[in-house]
Amino acid sequence: MSGPPYADSGISVVVPFLDERDSLGELIERLERVLASLAGDAYEIIFVDDGSRDGSFEVVRSAHERNQRIHAIRFRRNYGKSAALAVGFEHVHYRIVVTLDADLQDDPDEIPKLLAKLDEGYDVVSGWKQIRHDPLEKTLPSKLFNAVTSLVSGIRLHDFNCGLKAYREEVVRTLTLYGEMHRYIPALAHWEGFRVVEVPVRHHRRKYGRSKFGASRYVKGFLDLLTVVLTTRYLKRPLHLFGSIGTLLLVAGFTIALALTIEWAVGGTYLTNRPLLLMAVAFMIVGMQLISIGLVGELVVRQSQSTREYHVRERL
Repeated sequence: MSGPPYADSGISVVVPFLDERDSLGELIERLERVLASLAGDAYEIIFVDDGSRDGSFEVVRSAHERNQRIHAIRFRRNYGKSAALAVGFEHVHYRIVVTLDADLQDDPDEIPKLLAKLDEGYDVVSGWKQIRHDPLEKTLPSKLFNAVTSLVSGIRLHDFNCGLKAYREEVVRTLTLYGEMHRYIPALAHWEGFRVVEVPVRHHRRKYGRSKFGASRYVKGFLDLLTVVLTTRYLKRPLHLFGSIGTLLLVAGFTIALALTIEWAVGGTYLTNRPLLLMAVAFMIVGMQLISIGLVGELVVRQSQSTREYHVRERL
């Protein structure tokens, strides 16, 4: 008689949380039930307390005393979700890793659906809260965020920031998370060459407490998106980014200046009182500066090529 389907590979679940005392007990019970049916005893739940002040850690401590497969890491203060995930990823022991939020809005019963997609050959399976039970002030900015991130990252997903995700172990060993980078995990994995897919998952209304994220997360998230683009897509080829923008500005400035020069030569009009001329000169100066920055960046990259960090997928 065959055992649980993931008893050989095992499953590690990483749950970051901040002040979720009321929801943790129910979440732990549901996770234990689902994971036991999937992996038997070959599972672990790693809770990362991101500076809770409401006694949440004591709930996890009690669960650990009852079930040694439940573990917890406690920060001295609040460092953010990316830091919590990064530390949790460092401590996983099994080949399959699942993440979800601790507020019960992510449904543990959806985990088998994510793992079934991993079995199809994908490396990252990201949840999509297709029907989302959140207030309008969260859903509207989220739609804009996902649209912009899809455009910039080149990977089309509806919901980058869903906490419910499943990974192969090599993915979490590769990713570097800090700041608000957890929002861009699918993009980071995609740029590293991993296969990413999205599946619809159930989303529930928050039962206890309130969201810990304010409006400032969107500003920080946008700045981190720029960081992600610069440090992944253009880390080895900065001239492609700065040179492209600089060339566009240089060509635009030169074209405007040429048109004004022809107008002056043909009609004898004065250029000293034309703001358009100043804009053309500014475009050309900024364009040359950006190209120069790109060239300097290329020199820095060339000097650092002695240490190459390429991730090999397979060797024969």
